[in-house]
Amino acid sequence: MTQYDFDTLADRSIDNARKWDSGIVHSKFPKVREDFIPLWIADMDFQAAPEIRQALSQMADNGAYGYTYSTERWYQSVINWQQTRHGNHVEKDWITLGYGTVPNMHVLIQALLGPDDSILLNTPVYGPFAYAAEHNQRRVLTVPLIKNGTRYDMDWDQLETTMATQHPKLTFFCNPHNPSGRMWTKDEIIRYAELCLKYHVLLVSDEVHSEHIMQGTFVSALQLPEKYLDNLVMFTSPNKAFNLGGLKLSYSIIPNAELRGIFRKRYAANSVTSPNVPGQIAMTVAYEECGDWCDQCEAYIRENLRITADAIKRDFPGWELMDMDTSYLPWVDVAGSGIDMHTIAKTMAEDAGVVVGIGDDYVANADDFLRLNLGTSHAVIEEAMTRMATTWQKMIK
Repeated sequence: MTQYDFDTLADRSIDNARKWDSGIVHSKFPKVREDFIPLWIADMDFQAAPEIRQALSQMADNGAYGYTYSTERWYQSVINWQQTRHGNHVEKDWITLGYGTVPNMHVLIQALLGPDDSILLNTPVYGPFAYAAEHNQRRVLTVPLIKNGTRYDMDWDQLETTMATQHPKLTFFCNPHNPSGRMWTKDEIIRYAELCLKYHVLLVSDEVHSEHIMQGTFVSALQLPEKYLDNLVMFTSPNKAFNLGGLKLSYSIIPNAELRGIFRKRYAANSVTSPNVPGQIAMTVAYEECGDWCDQCEAYIRENLRITADAIKRDFPGWELMDMDTSYLPWVDVAGSGIDMHTIAKTMAEDAGVVVGIGDDYVANADDFLRLNLGTSHAVIEEAMTRMATTWQKMIK
């Protein structure tokens, strides 16, 4: 088996990475240290799998970048990946190629929701879920998750009450949960799907963060009993697994033919036609050839999580790391410190030179949280934690 190198990072200036851009970081923190380490935006600093890089180099050297189509090979790569990686049975007709999970959400809302309709979110949750509704002048309903120690649980009573009285048209269900990395169990997913069916709420499952598993077993909504599949839309992509977000390609899986037709009709109305050429090539090769790379990346991130968890426990009194079942983005509760998250983030940027995410980006119920990014080398994580620990000691003296 090939052993991949995750210690050697890509030069993020070449791809104009937002997370590393000095101007963007200075717009958030004008006094940030010039040697800042960005642990905020959710992309990784690793070089893509060499198989992907080789395929893209071959395409670039060929010199033709014209209109393309969704190839049979691409469809089969999706079907095979979903089956081998997650045990999901997927029919070709269920798959629709898109330009990104968030754009897919916008299209779905435009296709299915009228001006007075609303979506339901369990908060805190990925901010663009709400933006997809707000940018299309639809209402957002929120049901806070219950924080039980270092894990979130659903507030089932409030969830049912909201569905029964407020009548949302659809719910964006984040599985695994973003930002905490919590994977929902099969029983929980079935319970959620049953409520959706009972109250005529479309279940839209975002499964983008399902590839890098830190602990436990991921269960896809596609494994629901058959009676729930007609009320399901699943969105995913290889973007988090293989760090391909900038190639703007994703896909939906919709078993219900009528619902799928409405969705595709809206795509046609927006003239979304041929795929992104490098995106389709990269996704196909990732799914066909790069499972081992994904596994080794997962193991590498798991070690970064260990380094981070040990440091927080040892050096950061008042911080509490939420249990992270999957992905590379730890969610940290800083309420116990008594210091405002904005103050912490600002001081970490200016004094430690470490840029972290804050709870403002997660719709609601995240006023005491920071988010980190472990998609980088062990050396960078160790340096970042050392710097932050020094700064934290100054802050709590």
